[in-house]
Amino acid sequence: MTPVNTVAAAKKAPDNYDQDKVVIDAKAAIAIDSKTGQVLYGKNINQPLPIASMTKLITAYLTLKAIDENKINWDTRVTPTRQIFAVASNREYSNVPLRMKHTYTIRQLYQATLIESANGAAMMLAQAISGSQTAFVRQMRRQLQKWDIKDGRIYTTCGLPNKSVGSDAYPGAGKNAENMLSAKDMALVGLHLLQDYPNVINTTKIAKLNFVDQDFATPMSNFNWMLKGMPQYRKRLKIDGLKTGTTDAAGACFIATAKHKGGRIITVVLGAKHETNTDPARFIQTAKLLDYVYQNYQPLKFKRNEVIIGKTNMAVHNGQARQINIGMKNDSLIWVPQNGQKFTIELATKQTEAPIKSGQKVNSYIFKKGNKKIISLLNPAGLLLPAQALQSTNKVNIFVRFWRWLFGG
Repeated sequence: MTPVNTVAAAKKAPDNYDQDKVVIDAKAAIAIDSKTGQVLYGKNINQPLPIASMTKLITAYLTLKAIDENKINWDTRVTPTRQIFAVASNREYSNVPLRMKHTYTIRQLYQATLIESANGAAMMLAQAISGSQTAFVRQMRRQLQKWDIKDGRIYTTCGLPNKSVGSDAYPGAGKNAENMLSAKDMALVGLHLLQDYPNVINTTKIAKLNFVDQDFATPMSNFNWMLKGMPQYRKRLKIDGLKTGTTDAAGACFIATAKHKGGRIITVVLGAKHETNTDPARFIQTAKLLDYVYQNYQPLKFKRNEVIIGKTNMAVHNGQARQINIGMKNDSLIWVPQNGQKFTIELATKQTEAPIKSGQKVNSYIFKKGNKKIISLLNPAGLLLPAQALQSTNKVNIFVRFWRWLFGG
């Protein structure tokens, strides 16, 4: 697992970013790059709104983390509690049938959570990992804090309103309390999930699968209707995840992801219309948002050690070498806007301090369109990619430093 280097930036991400370039009929929406967090579009991205079953991505993340840490495994078997059985038996909610005294594997429950959006299955994952729904909610909250998501509100492990989970309701919270995140924060959840556990796509891309309980098979159908074989599939978009969410308070919500020209995009649409259970509004708005990104951005790819023309070296203070050659530290991708504005690359600092080892991070590249910095959710003050030294230099001794100071050399 490769952790994301989240920067607790002093500057808050703007509420809107190029929102006038395409009209998205939803309360909030965002499009970002899945690795750098580069913001490609934003509408009302900082307002916390109900997220409903998109909550299950946090539950899935903590499930994968628990497996990664050997606390559980895919074959660990779990038995539903009476309260979870009651939730799973409620036909008003998305579920797979669970039976008392039957055991189910973590793999079964994970698949049901992400494909059928099964609320009882998500609650069982939480029970298996933390021992209770309340303990797991607290774990979810701590995870959000680690991701620098500070204004989220989490009460249930599955995304149902607090009143809908009976005795498993979060203590001290109102019966109508619902899980809430901003579009920005929901996008960050998707970013961390895809970066730390990219294999989640192997499950979120499944359109249909059976949930098997002994000799009884229940067909599951993904609520993501933009997958291949589903009614809102669009070949040009290449969507392979992630999760829908729907409640009366949330409306229709959807966090999507798709590969595009060597990169991966994440979009979030919150509070789209939901007039009937067959209303495709959230998928129509997602398609509109992805089409905008595909038509208005082109990828610029960098290789590790690549030298950027015009930014090939930088000064070294107190180094035996007065300058060192620098280049891109990692393979990277930036989305360049195709709107006629000049695209430029700058360095964050003018010099670094000796001694320097080859491969050491010594600077950062900053990217601009026109006079404005390209921003990232990981650093709203400006998207930064690390620059490394391509050569080493030792620090000069005190006599040479004095000589340079004396003669201005």
